[in-house]
Amino acid sequence: MAPRIDLSSPPPGSNNPNIDHPASIHRPMFCPEWPTTSSSGYKISEHMVNEPFPERKSFKIIMLGAGAAGIDFLHHARLAFKDDPDVEFVVFEKNQDVGGTWLENRYPGCACDVPSASYQFPWYPNPDWTMYYSPSKEIWEYFRRIVDKEGLMKYIKLRTTVAHAAWQETKSKWVLHLVERNDKDEVVKKWDEECDVFLSGAGILNAWKWPDIPGLHSFKGRIFHTARYEEGFDLKGKRVAVIGSGSSGVQTVAAIYNDVSRLFTWVRTPTWITAGFGQNEEQKATWRAHPEKYRKYRKMIEDELNGRFRFVLRNSKESDEAKLFAFNEMRSKLGDNTRLKSKIIPQTFNVGCRRPTPGNGYLEALVGPKTTCYTEDIGGITPHGFLTADGTEVEVDVIICATGFDTTFRPRFPIIGLDGKNLADRWADRAESYISLSVPQVPNYFMYSGPYSPLAQGSILPLLTLFSNHFIQIIKKMRKEHIRRLSPKESAMRDFVEHASLYLQRTAWADDCSSWFKQGKKDGNLIIWPGSRLAFFDLIKEPKYEDYEIEYWSKNRWGYLGNGFSTVEFNGCDISHYLNCELFPKELFLQEAESDDSALEISGDISKASGELESLGLLPDTPGYQVASGAN
Repeated sequence: MAPRIDLSSPPPGSNNPNIDHPASIHRPMFCPEWPTTSSSGYKISEHMVNEPFPERKSFKIIMLGAGAAGIDFLHHARLAFKDDPDVEFVVFEKNQDVGGTWLENRYPGCACDVPSASYQFPWYPNPDWTMYYSPSKEIWEYFRRIVDKEGLMKYIKLRTTVAHAAWQETKSKWVLHLVERNDKDEVVKKWDEECDVFLSGAGILNAWKWPDIPGLHSFKGRIFHTARYEEGFDLKGKRVAVIGSGSSGVQTVAAIYNDVSRLFTWVRTPTWITAGFGQNEEQKATWRAHPEKYRKYRKMIEDELNGRFRFVLRNSKESDEAKLFAFNEMRSKLGDNTRLKSKIIPQTFNVGCRRPTPGNGYLEALVGPKTTCYTEDIGGITPHGFLTADGTEVEVDVIICATGFDTTFRPRFPIIGLDGKNLADRWADRAESYISLSVPQVPNYFMYSGPYSPLAQGSILPLLTLFSNHFIQIIKKMRKEHIRRLSPKESAMRDFVEHASLYLQRTAWADDCSSWFKQGKKDGNLIIWPGSRLAFFDLIKEPKYEDYEIEYWSKNRWGYLGNGFSTVEFNGCDISHYLNCELFPKELFLQEAESDDSALEISGDISKASGELESLGLLPDTPGYQVASGAN
């Protein structure tokens, strides 16, 4: 005979009637009888999806540099992690203030070579730029205004350099050795600090160098490098020599010509000088009053800059047009000076081989009556001036060296990766990276504008926002999925470098000119983005995690699933958010909504509760009616 079934109470089912049965109210319940460890030793953690790894809840990000990259990162990180109190970030800046290159460079005429409307953060437009190409001090003031307005200084530590950085695999942390100096450049503190992610916003134009000229420091007058020019130094009536014909040299010569009594400069290699433009106060007043009009203007400028990649391609019609325009401009401004025209107008490389320099007033200054322009090498520096190539001494009062920066991309301090190798040593011959962002064997380390970034095209500031969003996506994934470390696969970088090296041969960047795209050499390794700026935008909109080596805290990639619940189920979020979608066909539902609204207005005798249920489309015999009405 079958056993008699007791139907007076619910059956126990698989539940143990001899222990407590808690409810999942504030968090998912847990039962000690559940199995939690597999035969391999994998153990389920009792956290929810979206909660960090329980044993490493705190997460620290260290950013190198409070220039444009550091400011952009702080702006976005502050918003991205506002609901995650366990994420900490700090920026270490070597200078006495924020602003990076725009704090350091204050030589005469120092300005951006990109229109002001483009050289600003997309999220903080400024309609009040005083010039079409903004001067360095005004750009620095723009950055400082953002820092003050958003209260970012609390995240920034000034006068502090990173002297050494090493990945500690046993800790899964970066350990940085830091040195703080006072306003007399005296060391006041040294210490080590750990972080989970190390971001570099050091930039490429921050390690200036003196030219290698015999007797340079024997000069008894005033000698400056443009990156360390004494702001406000009076050049009126002085005899001035400007060494260097790159961007800073072009700007300096044009800016000081009217003040000096005599100007001496050198043009030893050809370069394309492009035209500049202007703007007026009436335009700015309109933009202040109508932000959308200013947005349209900014987009117009940006569209034009984004279209310039076409003239970088060899044998393109656009390259012919750019070359013809620049040639006619230069030939017109150099007038009858055949000697300079034959020396400075390039014959063997296209516009774009170097980053084009807007040179308002430069060519006019070269042929001006106060200027002596040499086309041979400088013979050396003496206590009272310089030697020409034939040994003649020329006396001057001031020498300005506009001789640029170390553009090798090599870090200025040791960065030791997972393999124990120093990144600077790895990059001794060629700086290679995974799509400009990161490096194999250097985990949890990301670069703003590393090797192969699109620095040859347009403004860098929109790119910095792109980098910030990309890195924040990675950091959020690390937090959510309990990633201990990640770095790009060697094969992913090799494939990219192979593609870039082949592609770049079709561009003017590979032409016969020296440029900082090739570390200041004619035959240097070309490490610029192989394509248009917009192609780069498209590529790094989202990380390609398939290109990364990823290690997890739990040793099981699915360990972050934890107790099987999501935080959204307990924090008051909309748990049916997936229904908040656009209805289709849209027109039909809009008509139905309008009809329902009219019906509700007319039916004033229906109770509020009943009306709410009817608006949901629920009838008493509909599944869910009991829940929606609160009926028992």
